[in-house]
Amino acid sequence: MFETVVFYVFSAVLLVAALRTITARNPVHCALFLVLAFFTAAAIWLLLRAEFLALTLVVVYVGAVMVLFLFVVMMLDINLERLREGFWKNLPLAIVVGGVMAFEMVAVLAQRTIGASLRTRPVPADYSNTKELGRVLYTQYAYAFEIAAVILLVAIVAAIALTLRQRKDTKGQNIAKQLAARPKERVRLVSMPAEKDR
Repeated sequence: MFETVVFYVFSAVLLVAALRTITARNPVHCALFLVLAFFTAAAIWLLLRAEFLALTLVVVYVGAVMVLFLFVVMMLDINLERLREGFWKNLPLAIVVGGVMAFEMVAVLAQRTIGASLRTRPVPADYSNTKELGRVLYTQYAYAFEIAAVILLVAIVAAIALTLRQRKDTKGQNIAKQLAARPKERVRLVSMPAEKDR
């Protein structure tokens, strides 16, 4: 069946992309493989008729990957000039990843043109998978959803704390030193003999 073949192909691509995300040494390659993994997961969700989840994954997480990549660049103090020099070296990999993502989207959207029929359970006319997702998420998985929210909050605070370090090329205020200052120590009067005009 066409649907089964597409599912196994996308699953294999997702596993390879996820493995390369954690094993690639170049941060640019890691980000590209992570984007490919997100697009492949979105394609699998489209096969499962979960359009809302697929669009949310692409819009939110693919956009967040770029922010994550910027955090990595800032935290590791990567030389941006050298990063730009490696643009043409990373271009073939980017073209391959983009081609695989384009093929996945075309394969999912063209399944009706090819003539493959999906086996789906009958649903009423007013059925909404977004409403069903919200009902299941906030009833059966409410505690897991709250725990995930707390973990994400801790991760955000940790990322901000890691980037707020003392740098030699910036100046900042020391509030404790300012509050500990005394008026007598700020101004010192020096007695000097008066000089006569000549």
